Formats: sequence, C-alpha cells, structure tokens
Amino acid sequence: MSRQIVFVLTPGALLLDYAGPAEALRMAGEMGADLAIAACSPSPVVEVSTGLTLGGLAPLPAALADGALVIVVGNAKEVRDYARAEALRVVDWLASLPLGRVQVASICSGAILLARAGLLRHRACTTHHNLLGMLREADPTARVMDDRIFVDDGPVLTSAGITTGIDLALYLIERDHGVELAMGVARRMVVYARRGPADPQLSPWLAHRNHVHPAVHRVQDAIGRDPARRWSMNELAELAHVSPRHLARLFKRHAGVNVPDYHQTLRLARARQLMADPRHTMEQVAEASGFGSARDLRRVRARHEAPQAGGTG
Repeated sequence: MSRQIVFVLTPGALLLDYAGPAEALRMAGEMGADLAIAACSPSPVVEVSTGLTLGGLAPLPAALADGALVIVVGNAKEVRDYARAEALRVVDWLASLPLGRVQVASICSGAILLARAGLLRHRACTTHHNLLGMLREADPTARVMDDRIFVDDGPVLTSAGITTGIDLALYLIERDHGVELAMGVARRMVVYARRGPADPQLSPWLAHRNHVHPAVHRVQDAIGRDPARRWSMNELAELAHVSPRHLARLFKRHAGVNVPDYHQTLRLARARQLMADPRHTMEQVAEASGFGSARDLRRVRARHEAPQAGGTG
C-alpha cells in the first residue's frame, strides 16, 4: 500500500517550502518509492508568497492511513497569515491527529502551527533562525534548537525551512527507502545533499555527491552499497571505465576527497549505524563494517573524530 503524504498549505504559503520537498518526494516516487502525495488546505484555492494562486487543493482529510506523513508548509508573513481563520482551522485539525499512528513534519514557520496545536510539547524542534523566539513563545515547553537544518523527534520532524525542506525530504527518502534512492534524487535535483537530524553536518552517505560526473558517481554508488568490501583501485577503475590513476584524479577533482578517505568515511558511518544496536559487540561492528579489528575501528574513529571534538562549532 502506498504511503500517504499530505502537504498542508494555508494562505500566504511560501512556494519553495512546498515545491522543494514536494518535488523531491515526487521524484522519489518516479524512481521507485511507493508514495501517494497530495496537497490540501482549508480552502480549495490558496494564494502563495509569489502571488500565484494554487487551485484544486483537497480539503483537510477527515482520516489518515496508518503511517501517513503530514507536512505543514511555512508562510511568508507569519503574524498576519497565522491569525487568519484558515490557519486556526489547521491548528485545530493538527491537534486532532493520532500522533504516533501518523507522523507530522513542518517546513520553516509551519512549526509555529505545530506548537499551537500542542504537538511540540517537551519535544526537540527547530524553525527558521528569524522565528526561533516566536516558536519559543508558541510553546515554552518545546526544546527549541538553534542552528539546525532539521530535527527528528520521533513522530514529529521540524526543519529550518526554505531550502532545508529539501534536506528534510532527502532525509525521509533515505530513512524510508534507502540511501541509493536519496542520492539519486539529490543528483537529479543537483542540490547539496545534506542530512543530519539535530545536526548541521553533511551525511557521510550523501556528502561529496554534489557533482555531476557519472563515472565518479558509479564508484561512489559501488562503495556505498558495500563499504565493508576491500575495494581495490583497479576494481573501482573498471567500474568507471578509466585507469586507476585517472580515477584518482577525477575523484579528487569532482568529489573533493580521495578514494581511500571516502571509503573510510563510509565504513565509519556503517560502524556508527551498527553501534546503535546494543546487541552488537565492537568486534562484530568492526567486522561488519570492514575493519580488521575493534582496535583498528577505535583507532580510525579517534583519528576522524578528534578534530571535531576540539572545534568551536
């Protein structure tokens, strides 16, 4: 059964807040994800931030399927727009949702509507940096986080808005349908593929992919599918249909990192995923992620993570 995804728009909605993530999810559907995407509103016609009028919007659903995702789009002029009757109806509708059975996400100032509906109580969340104070006022119990692209707090996800709505959509695609599909959508959109719930950093799986060189992407896809494998430059060069020396030059030029460092980064990312499961011992994690031993894994982790620990960001 297709996963139901419902975008909620109110008058004055920011067009990019809707169009960016909607296009990312639409492309994911074209590329294999089983999604049913709809746009709804308290009124069938909405004038958006650019002055355009969007028509044919569905009404707010009376019921949602289990596992549905509701995405509340942000607005251009929050004080004015969120005092309107349509926004108040959306708040009441959000408050009635069976949170947990369905998920809710917001783009930009959409988090204000989530807060007013009581969906951010004691939850970690974020919004556009100009609206952090407004979000704190909307729900003083919310744990509002500064300098975050987006925050994933269980059944509720919030994003900083504008282009970060695309980042959130890529994260959802990666989480629910796999990294390869997310990378494919990011390449098709030609965007920086950032991912990081409660973290402004690039996802190791999606970083270094903001280029359009097909041979380098083929090599990155292969390493990403099996980071534990001991890939040789000869094997990877065959995939790229170039010599090992030329591959090294291409990879550095287009990905901005050399092949061994990229491979090591993905092995570490795989190790972190495995370490999230307490049933795995460090030796099991090391073996499954391609390290010779737990000691080797700890040594590489220390080398890669030590500079971050001493940073100012």
